[in-house]
Amino acid sequence: MPTTYVFDAYGTLFDVASAARVAANEPGREALHAVWPQLAEHWRLKQLQYTWLRTITNDHTPFWEITKDGLDWAMEKVGLTDDPELRERLLALYWELAAFREVPMMLAKLKAADKTCAILSNGNKDMLDGAVDSAGIGHFLDAVLSVEDVGIFKPSSRVYDMVGAKFGCATEDVLFVSSNGWDIAGATGYGFQTVWVNRAGDPVDRLPHRPAHVLTDLSAIPELA
Repeated sequence: MPTTYVFDAYGTLFDVASAARVAANEPGREALHAVWPQLAEHWRLKQLQYTWLRTITNDHTPFWEITKDGLDWAMEKVGLTDDPELRERLLALYWELAAFREVPMMLAKLKAADKTCAILSNGNKDMLDGAVDSAGIGHFLDAVLSVEDVGIFKPSSRVYDMVGAKFGCATEDVLFVSSNGWDIAGATGYGFQTVWVNRAGDPVDRLPHRPAHVLTDLSAIPELA
């Protein structure tokens, strides 16, 4: 039975598409409204790709800079480069991402069962604190761990090392939860028990390590043994 539940943040606890969705429904955003799903998808994909490339090239930069670079690429891709005010609005909303609706109840059940709960994320600490505060889930978390403390992005083992260093737990006592298949592969290979939150119904990634569990959302996490 896991004692320590560790969650990726973006796409797992927090809905990364919510910034574009909220902005698209604001008055005067007709151009964005027509393309916001594509913008959100491109933004997230480039954000992830840039973390991988910067890890490979040993050129680490804060996740916030990567988030801005990904947005700039995505806005150009969908033809919105002439709207600097929209760019600033989208970046501001990224600090206030909505949590998926099942997150508070799921975390509350874990804490009621006396489980340790934490975030382990590529995000900057201040970005993560903003999202946690906006979602109102800070009182459920025992730690918010950022890769900025080790200077490399997931799936480096140095990032997963942070969990044991913080909590003194064995790898097999950790249940690691992520919406990213590559993150799950890295964490499984590291030795964590893993849950892939596959909201989109995607195929399992063709990587050496596969998730122990696959769920469509986070609701059943407290019931996993």
